[in-house]
Amino acid sequence: MKVFIRITALAAAMFLLAIVGLVAAVLVDDDADAAELSDGGGGLQGVPAEFRTWILKASEKCKHPELTPALLAAQLYQESKFKTSRADATSHAGAQGPAQFMPGTWATWGRDDDKNGEASPWDIGDAVMAQGRKMCSLLEQARNSGIAGDIRALALAGYNAGWGRVIEFGGVPPKSFAQGETYNYVQIILSTMSRFEGPGLLQVSGSGAGADALRKAATRLGTPYAYGGGGPSGPSTGFCDGTNGYLNGRCAASSTVGFDCSSLVLYAYWPKLKLPRTADAQYGATSDRPVSRTNLKPGDLLFWAHGGSGYIYHVAIYAGDGNVLHAPRTGRHVEIAPLTSAMPQGDYVGATRP
Repeated sequence: MKVFIRITALAAAMFLLAIVGLVAAVLVDDDADAAELSDGGGGLQGVPAEFRTWILKASEKCKHPELTPALLAAQLYQESKFKTSRADATSHAGAQGPAQFMPGTWATWGRDDDKNGEASPWDIGDAVMAQGRKMCSLLEQARNSGIAGDIRALALAGYNAGWGRVIEFGGVPPKSFAQGETYNYVQIILSTMSRFEGPGLLQVSGSGAGADALRKAATRLGTPYAYGGGGPSGPSTGFCDGTNGYLNGRCAASSTVGFDCSSLVLYAYWPKLKLPRTADAQYGATSDRPVSRTNLKPGDLLFWAHGGSGYIYHVAIYAGDGNVLHAPRTGRHVEIAPLTSAMPQGDYVGATRP
């Protein structure tokens, strides 16, 4: 059930909800910029906006509570990393689309769910709903099979290897089967579900470039930070430059699919506004439109530099009510945090309105 809480300029109240280090707030500047916090049909986060509605719908359609939005999201990420192009989402075996359906299997599960006149594994809505139907059916089989074990694991194994293999092995096929492909598939999805669980999507009312950018960026809450990663089309692996991108002595950025602070801003405003790639360049491109701290509106950009001057090292998006949405640093995720503690206060340079 969705729960919406609205704070207007006439209702001076605020609360913070902290879950697993992520801070979500009910955020508003005035009625025109009011924001809402929703439970997102199960606390779905870190999912591209174009997938979100369909994942929630597919989960809702299944009678088995095990088919959570986070499970579907983790499975989609494992199958295709939310890629939708034929070049990126066609497997060596011929599986197609973001949910990786073989043509014969698609004939069974595919429907024209997005009502565009064609049932296609390349259409996000069609693919996700077909994934949900197939997984729901497999959960039913697993529940009634009498096979011991987590029915989610059994259903995932059936999705990857076919239900016949689950029956053959009396459970998830072992590591010795298919070089561990199915075994690892199941383990990875179940272990990464938590990445897609958490506070609901920050839903911003109103229109305009700033509100639209904040709304788009909010779909990426929970996405990992990757120095040098991310761009207009979404998250990607980053790189280390001798100083940045390291965690516990190793280069984490090169193996992490995510955003850094400026690529998140770039993604949020693209393509309506094509900002430069780095925080310093984004400040240079928008500094002729400064905004005082007392007049901030959702979507405004906030900048930090060491000592409050010199090279800009961080940018965040204002989310209302004294909070920002940003990608903070290596080892963290895209989150909502108070402006006063998001970065050192002495480093704050100012804000601009793109």
